[in-house]
Amino acid sequence: MSSSIRSEVSPGPQIRATPGAFPTTPGESESVVSSQHSLSKAVYERRAEYTVPRKIRIKVGTWNVAALPGTEKDIGSWFVDGKGISESLSTLSFENETNSTTDGQGLEDVAHQEARRSKKKSTVPSNDPGMVSGGDEIGLYVLGLQEIMDVSSAAEALKPYYDPWPSRRWKRAVEDALPKGYVKIAEHQLIGLFMLIYAAPSVAPTISSVSTASAGTGLMGYLGNKGAVVARLVLGETTRLVFINCHLAAGAEKGNLERRNWDASQVSSRAKFDPLYNGVGEREESGENIGDEDFAFWFGDLNYRLEGIPGDDVRRLLMLHTKNEYGQGGPSKRKISAELALHNKSSDDKSTGDTSNDTNRKSHILHHIHPRLSTDTLDTTPTSDTLEPSSDPASLQTTLSSLLQHDQLHQQMRTRKAFFDGWREGPINFLPTYKYDVGSVGMFDSSEKKRGPSWCDRILYRTRRDKVAYEERLHVEEAAKKRDQEMKSHGIGDPAVNQEEVLFDNDPTTDGADDDYNENSDAEDPEVVTTAAGFEDKIHLECYTSHQRVLSSDHKPLDAIFTLHYEAVDSDLKAKVHQEVARELDKAENESRPAVTVVIDHHHESEGGAKLSPFHEGVEFGDVRFDSPKTRTITVANTGRVPATVGFTDRIVSGDQIGGDAPPWLRIRFDRPSDKHPPASESHDVHTLEPGDAANVDLTVHVNDSGLVGRLNNEGHTTLEDVLVLRIHNGRDHFLPVHATWLPSSFGRSIGNLPKVSEGGIRKSQDGHEGKQGVKWSAPREIFRLTESIENLIERAVAEWGMKANNEKPPWEGVEWPFTTMTEDSKEKQKLKERIIKALDDNTPIPDALSPETDAIHQVEAVATILRSYLLSLQDGVISEPLWNQVERALAERDKSKTYHSVEDERMQILDILATSPAHSTSFTLITSMLVKVIGELSSQSMDPTARERVRKKLEETFASTFSEVIVKAPLPPNLKERRVSLGRRKRVIEIFIEGSGGL
Repeated sequence: MSSSIRSEVSPGPQIRATPGAFPTTPGESESVVSSQHSLSKAVYERRAEYTVPRKIRIKVGTWNVAALPGTEKDIGSWFVDGKGISESLSTLSFENETNSTTDGQGLEDVAHQEARRSKKKSTVPSNDPGMVSGGDEIGLYVLGLQEIMDVSSAAEALKPYYDPWPSRRWKRAVEDALPKGYVKIAEHQLIGLFMLIYAAPSVAPTISSVSTASAGTGLMGYLGNKGAVVARLVLGETTRLVFINCHLAAGAEKGNLERRNWDASQVSSRAKFDPLYNGVGEREESGENIGDEDFAFWFGDLNYRLEGIPGDDVRRLLMLHTKNEYGQGGPSKRKISAELALHNKSSDDKSTGDTSNDTNRKSHILHHIHPRLSTDTLDTTPTSDTLEPSSDPASLQTTLSSLLQHDQLHQQMRTRKAFFDGWREGPINFLPTYKYDVGSVGMFDSSEKKRGPSWCDRILYRTRRDKVAYEERLHVEEAAKKRDQEMKSHGIGDPAVNQEEVLFDNDPTTDGADDDYNENSDAEDPEVVTTAAGFEDKIHLECYTSHQRVLSSDHKPLDAIFTLHYEAVDSDLKAKVHQEVARELDKAENESRPAVTVVIDHHHESEGGAKLSPFHEGVEFGDVRFDSPKTRTITVANTGRVPATVGFTDRIVSGDQIGGDAPPWLRIRFDRPSDKHPPASESHDVHTLEPGDAANVDLTVHVNDSGLVGRLNNEGHTTLEDVLVLRIHNGRDHFLPVHATWLPSSFGRSIGNLPKVSEGGIRKSQDGHEGKQGVKWSAPREIFRLTESIENLIERAVAEWGMKANNEKPPWEGVEWPFTTMTEDSKEKQKLKERIIKALDDNTPIPDALSPETDAIHQVEAVATILRSYLLSLQDGVISEPLWNQVERALAERDKSKTYHSVEDERMQILDILATSPAHSTSFTLITSMLVKVIGELSSQSMDPTARERVRKKLEETFASTFSEVIVKAPLPPNLKERRVSLGRRKRVIEIFIEGSGGL
């Protein structure tokens, strides 16, 4: 397979964000500006045409699993299947019956369920049909877990960094329970906090811009034993959703309450999401915060407790409700009965287990909790026939309502100390979720601490409408307070003046503190929420409940189901609108934009007459050789109605490629001068064409850089490829591919490998690489042939010059001739050099490449300059760096010894070093011998012996200086003094072998 040098796609300077698109010109009407931004904007303005109404059910679940093994066995039952709900311990009514299933078997009783509990199986009751929606009825599952590992242990806290098993087992449990095809959208872990989001197969493709983050608020205010993990996603390209799974500070003291509030504020302020792309395709400058979304859901172990009420009273009151779940027996039933009996020993009312006694106990405890309740009312034994549950002092609903008035979270929301900026919660119709004996349905903490029950686990939510309403209310209050202060400053409201004239005395931190918390704030009908994108969405809370009959943790899991009505982008409709807008913009643009046509000069045959391989619509150069320029012409014609300013601009490059309007092996030349006053945005030459005008552009491939040739040979490249960008100012770019086939060359290789080339030359070697059958020549044959040709041609050149009857100065009296050209360059001379290089690469005789019509002077110049180029292109040089280091050390030691050494001794010392590399040694000998022959032939033209000697010495010094730079391939020292010494030694090495014009 062939390989090539080509450009990769990555933005470079002066390249438009959308290649080929029209740029934006200041002052022009947006209606005729075709850019990615204007196109996106025009499409976005028609968004009503490609959005359709959608409905999705979102289930949000939260559970503190207390790092207990086996809890993952329950996740599918309660979270996905909706099982584990106790209807008798909730004031909600459910459609499914609790005492029957589809197979006719009854629901497992509590005592039997607790007795069979195992860490290896789900603890939910057998034959539970599930009471809330689940399975494929849910479009988006959002699960927040707390304490999936022991957050109190430093060793455990480090586990997420090296042990993925805790999160992996939860993912596996959830994915095993979900219906087939559900897709994981997001996951994020912060030590014990873990959040997972899964979407239904039909929903997942419509979700975008997913971003997750975390905020630690634990030890020192930043560690992750407490805090939150957050996720943001965009649904249907229109609706922004945020989910926050938190674990706030624990404890029942006042300081713990304040720390919980602080934790919540830190999560709100520190959690950051990745920037979004807005409706017109622009990336926002900074990431989103909590509060920028359309709908937010905050859930987890918020840890708010019941305040101002004895925990023992709460436990006993609630256990009067839970003990009836157990029927006639069971360990939990015995514990509950024993504790209640112990408390009532001092009471005249002995526990008999009948309903009236339980009712009286509830009534007295409730009166202790709320003295404001009428004692007469509490002491009256009601019947279900006469009272609604809300009016029944012994009902679960009355108990919950009484306890919720002591709930810290509700109090903090009312007094604007936490979750006051629009957050709300559905009605709480379930028992406190904490703290239970593990393995129990209704036995609250029976340990020595006997912690008071609390609704620690919560699910809050907020809409954009809620947050905006809060901000508006805050603005109104601030304005009222300001007016109040202004009136007081004018003496109105001053007690010394007139107490009755005080109109305002406002304190937003306390106003409304006595208002009852409205736990039924979620309306029956979905409310309309105007999103950030301008759509009208609706959300409705369907269900908010705990799963009381899940036994594997000391917390009861909690979930809520929301129905969201939203507008979603229909990709097919959007594509149709996009096409229509693009056509409209194109039509407007074409009428006012410059337009050019590019005509390419196509060539269909290679040098040997063979057909070129088919190539895309670009410029084909065919076969390209070293130092053999090849030109193709393109025509750029202005076919539009307005003047067109054209010019090649910076290409799209990547990696270590060199930028600019053309690669280093290609030259661009217009047939006219460039504009004197180009547009300010252009950094390259440009040319203005009037309508109907055309310009010819020459593109010339010329590979003469030894570094590039070396890479082409060594890396096995067989093609040269790139894409030029013809910039039309205020018009559409034209992309012009260029392609050439590289013919391997003997230039740019190493002396060590060239002797291995097969008899057919470098072109006939496999893939242009050196042969593998061992050394064939003692030195590169190119050096043999070039030096031999120079020796032969120098005699002819001198002889021909002598036969000319003119008084012109001989060319060899110029510096460095014949290794630098003294005669004028011409096309014929360039063609001659190309033929010589071809002969070297094809291993054909050099004399056959020399035209008889060309005089010897030009022939020897061509061969000599090619020799110099060839030596410069060698990767290792005639004297390689390792060889030169040895030679230089020997010369340095000679200089240091200050002992006389004859020239012959110096030659032998250098030759001994070079002999360690025969190919380099032979090449050096061939070159210096040739120089001796040239010096001898040129100096012999002087008849006067003194003049002859003077010419000889001048040539020796000149050639030694010239070839010391060509032959030695080793870096010079950076120090200026050392550099001069090294240059002198290099020159001296050549002089040793050529001085006297016959030293070898």
